[in-house]
Amino acid sequence: MFEHKELCEVVASDDKRLPNRIVRASLMELGMGGASQMAMFTTLRFRIKDVNGNDANTMLLGHDIAPSFIRTFARRGKSLIHQVVDEKTKDNETLRLKVIAVTGARVSENTRRNLRNILVDECRKSIAEKNFDEVIQDVIYGRFSSKIFSRLKTITKMRRVEVRKSERGEVFK
Repeated sequence: MFEHKELCEVVASDDKRLPNRIVRASLMELGMGGASQMAMFTTLRFRIKDVNGNDANTMLLGHDIAPSFIRTFARRGKSLIHQVVDEKTKDNETLRLKVIAVTGARVSENTRRNLRNILVDECRKSIAEKNFDEVIQDVIYGRFSSKIFSRLKTITKMRRVEVRKSERGEVFK
C-alpha cells in the first residue's frame, strides 16, 4: 500500500525479537501527505510480521490523529458527535472506526440521533463494499470523511467530519 517505503530503523539483539513489535510512522515521514496539515497529525501503526535479512515486513494496524488536533474542533456553540463503528470489510477483516462529527451550531438530541444513525449507516456501507487496504486509503486521504460529510450536511449545517482513529480487528479483540 505504501510502495515498500522504509518506515524506521528498529534495534534488536536478535532477529527473533522483532516480529509482533509495533512501529509508528507519521504520514509526513512517509511522504504521503505532501504539505497538508493532516499529514503532520496523522500517525500510522504497523506490526512487524517477519524479518528477511535487514528488512522487516509490516502489516498496517490502523491510524490515529493527534488529540491536540481533534481538540481544535471543539468550539462553543457547536455539537460534537463521537461514534464508534465496527464492521467487516469485503476481505473479511474486522475494522473499527472512531468518527467525530462537528455541527455548525448546537443541535437538538433528535437531530443528533438522526446524524448518528446516518453516520453509522454510511460507515457500515462504505466499509462492507471495499477491502481493508482500500478503506484505510480512503480514510487516510479524507475521501471517507468527505463522503459522510456530504450525506450529513443534508440534515443540518456541518462543520467537519473526521475519522480520528482506525483499528484492525486483531488489535481491539
